[in-house]
Amino acid sequence: MGGAQGAVALALAGRMTWLAVFENERYKLLAEDNRVSLTLSPPRRGWIVDRNGQPLANNRTDFRVDLIPDRLEKREETLVELQRILALTPEDMARIRTDLKRAAGFQPVSVKENLGWEQFAAVSVRLPELPGVAPSRGFARNYPIGAAVGHLVGYVGTASAEQYQKEKDPLLVTPGFKLGKDGLEKTLESRLRGTPGAKRVEVTARGKLVRELATRADKPGQTIKLTIDAGLQEYTSRRLGNESGSAIVFDCMTGHILAMASMPAYDPNAFSDGISRSEWRMLSEDDHIPLMNKSLQGLYPPGSTFKPATALAALTAGVDPQRVVYCNGGYTLGNRRFGCLGRHGPMTMHTAIARSCNTYFYTVGREIGIDRIAAAARALGFGAEHALPLPSQRYGTIPDEAWKLRRYKQDWTQSDTLNAAIGQGYVLVSPFQLALSAARIASGLSVAPSLLHAPPQGFAALPFPPEHLAIVRAGMDEVVNGHGTAGASRLQVPGIRMGGKTGTAQVRRIMDRNRGQGGEWKYRDHGLFICFAPVDNPRYAASVVIEHGMGGARAAAPVAKDVLTFLFDRKQAMDRLHALEAGWGGDIAKRMAAKAEAWKAAHAPQSVVASPVPEDPAQAAENVASAAANASVNAIEPDVSNRSAGVPTE
Repeated sequence: MGGAQGAVALALAGRMTWLAVFENERYKLLAEDNRVSLTLSPPRRGWIVDRNGQPLANNRTDFRVDLIPDRLEKREETLVELQRILALTPEDMARIRTDLKRAAGFQPVSVKENLGWEQFAAVSVRLPELPGVAPSRGFARNYPIGAAVGHLVGYVGTASAEQYQKEKDPLLVTPGFKLGKDGLEKTLESRLRGTPGAKRVEVTARGKLVRELATRADKPGQTIKLTIDAGLQEYTSRRLGNESGSAIVFDCMTGHILAMASMPAYDPNAFSDGISRSEWRMLSEDDHIPLMNKSLQGLYPPGSTFKPATALAALTAGVDPQRVVYCNGGYTLGNRRFGCLGRHGPMTMHTAIARSCNTYFYTVGREIGIDRIAAAARALGFGAEHALPLPSQRYGTIPDEAWKLRRYKQDWTQSDTLNAAIGQGYVLVSPFQLALSAARIASGLSVAPSLLHAPPQGFAALPFPPEHLAIVRAGMDEVVNGHGTAGASRLQVPGIRMGGKTGTAQVRRIMDRNRGQGGEWKYRDHGLFICFAPVDNPRYAASVVIEHGMGGARAAAPVAKDVLTFLFDRKQAMDRLHALEAGWGGDIAKRMAAKAEAWKAAHAPQSVVASPVPEDPAQAAENVASAAANASVNAIEPDVSNRSAGVPTE
């Protein structure tokens, strides 16, 4: 027995020696790890500023509470306690439970952001009884002018489970960390993110903080300077009012995009803070498609705004601009009548542009053929992708004989040429391309668009003689300042004239008595307008597209007039805007808030039990936008016939 006891004692002594001496370092590290917690702190995102340094996206101090699913012990009791402390609504609770089901491991689930100090402190002091709850103080993304930059700047959000599984970056599951989900926030993520900080803290066995041992500061992301003018961007967005449409403004000498507005839009602050079920449903079901960036993703027949391209093609082909074509209200091809906007009588190229005579462009378009028209359109920037740091853009269609044969296995017809010559038929363009075409016509240069601020670059000349461009610009001057279709939109700024071109684009084949000029909103014609100013020395160019606005002169040209007025006489433009907003129900934020309240009142019982917000709202929003764009394009039949005489002018 003594020998056995000695052997056991020797074994215990040996084991203790092994643990104390040879395994000392290992257990010391384990003990230290149990006593000391190392956590990452999310980096402050870099700011996005306009050309003058005014912030379009910055950071604000934020108190928030998150849940860490793997650390939750009594889920329902914890949720009930948080509901009591933070006054969470039933919709908040439904959203949190959905997010907990989707979350993986240590992926944080947001409970509430933008907390007051009292609520934040109330949660913090109860941490020993609330395992898995992670209150934090940090920085949240802020967009000072809200919806006015929604589609341009985008928004941030928490990383999805798929993103974490792919990257395995612990920063992605750090409470409070968000990454770019759309717009510039997404495409410039690597520059905006910054480097995370870290801190070592001493904790008790139950995880309660004892003291902070060491901290490494985060390194903020880069500040990104845009070509955008924040004042003009906000004004342009507000001036679109309750319409569904887009407006883009260029500096046509530098290629800088000064404003790119798409309305209606979402408030990026709401998405970044965690959008509610009712907000998501309201946005995704809206027939004005606020989730769609119409500037780059909307495709429309350009209508008569395409006629300057046809005119340049005709001049290149040798058509005499003084040649007279008589307009008797339309053009006959075989047994088919292609209507004009009126009986214009004798038309030259100058008067045909000014009064938007379809008959003139049918005639010269048929003579020169589609391939020449397509070449001129592409030189102006139509049908092409342009290098922009944004997630998606649609290129549209500039058709020619080879395109139709490839797409439909059909030969090109003369009626196809007639339709294309006036910007109908197969022709589809984006509002962005329309603005770029105006900038190129105004400057005579192959202007390359830029959104990130950089020193101006030189541009090559367009493949059109200066005298041809002068003829087209003179016609566009006449549109606004002479006997043209947009005389009511003449600038009221001494010494400044605006040149432009109106356009009315059919949404579908004419099948009812309204002929696109009335009836149900979604079947009305689109209104378009392109312009530049000053006429004698062009500096700015713009496009405005108003969906279902029923005419360029009626809906789009007045918006363009006020937007360009803002560049030359800000007070006059603001006075005009304030008068309009008084009738609309206030600025963008007030109207959006009123609309949300009305929607909730109409759908009160359903809003709480509505379908949950998609796990990846950005992808879901893109799907909504794509479906809407495709539906719009498919509604336009290839053999669109044009209205007959007697329809109001553009």
